[in-house]
Amino acid sequence: MPVVRPLVIIPTYNEAENIERILNRTVESLPGAGVLVVDDGSPDGTAELVEKVATELPDVHLLARPGKSGLGSAYRDGFAWGLERGYDVCVEMDADFSHDPAALPSVVAPLGEGFDVSIGSRYVRGGSAPNWARHRHLLSKGGNAYAAMVLGLKVADSTAGFRAYSERILRKLDLHRIRAEGYGFQIEMTYRAKQHGASIVEVPITFVDRAAGESKMSSTIVFEALALVTWWGLGRAARGVSRGRLVRRAPSIAAPTPSPGSRKGSGGPLRSA
Repeated sequence: MPVVRPLVIIPTYNEAENIERILNRTVESLPGAGVLVVDDGSPDGTAELVEKVATELPDVHLLARPGKSGLGSAYRDGFAWGLERGYDVCVEMDADFSHDPAALPSVVAPLGEGFDVSIGSRYVRGGSAPNWARHRHLLSKGGNAYAAMVLGLKVADSTAGFRAYSERILRKLDLHRIRAEGYGFQIEMTYRAKQHGASIVEVPITFVDRAAGESKMSSTIVFEALALVTWWGLGRAARGVSRGRLVRRAPSIAAPTPSPGSRKGSGGPLRSA
């Protein structure tokens, strides 16, 4: 079934240097898609630039929020906005060109083939992050390997922020209960989608660091994600133990052995009185 109405959701905070170009490139790369910018009260005029572009590109929209509320919160609000308006796919993408808009068709395409989640991955064959320092590669790959092991994800890049979700899986999730931010949000969405039976595929992308603007990533966000993964893993283990206890078979009770005389004249199977 082809994707009919994709919505590309772009969270922003102080992205005036990038926003006009990213909007134009997004519309060029994925014709027919809607674009929603979720701006957290950027003091640099990002929202005003979005409104300017929207006068020229009618399916560009702005969801203005009063202040910084976090990446996860921005995507949750964006998903709700898209579902209310009938979009059948919601795409996550950064505003800083670390996610190449030219890759949008390849990220969205698997949902037209029946997948529920498509992840633009740095860690499958063909994917890369070419300008990263070695320590950053180690931190990212180590965090992803830890999440995959602890949560049983079977996903190489669960922290990736360039991804697409089907309307079907988003409606199954209770988005209000997904509270993580940053890397943790991406991992939690992957984990919860898998718990709800989502079919997940990873497609290779090239991830590059922003050329303009200021990075929003910090060590606090990374360690928050690792702590959350550990917490979810403990919950997963506890549920496994509980299920194991529930499926233990009760000891069988042997039927009483009839006395030799009880079959006399019966001519058939033993019947209880």
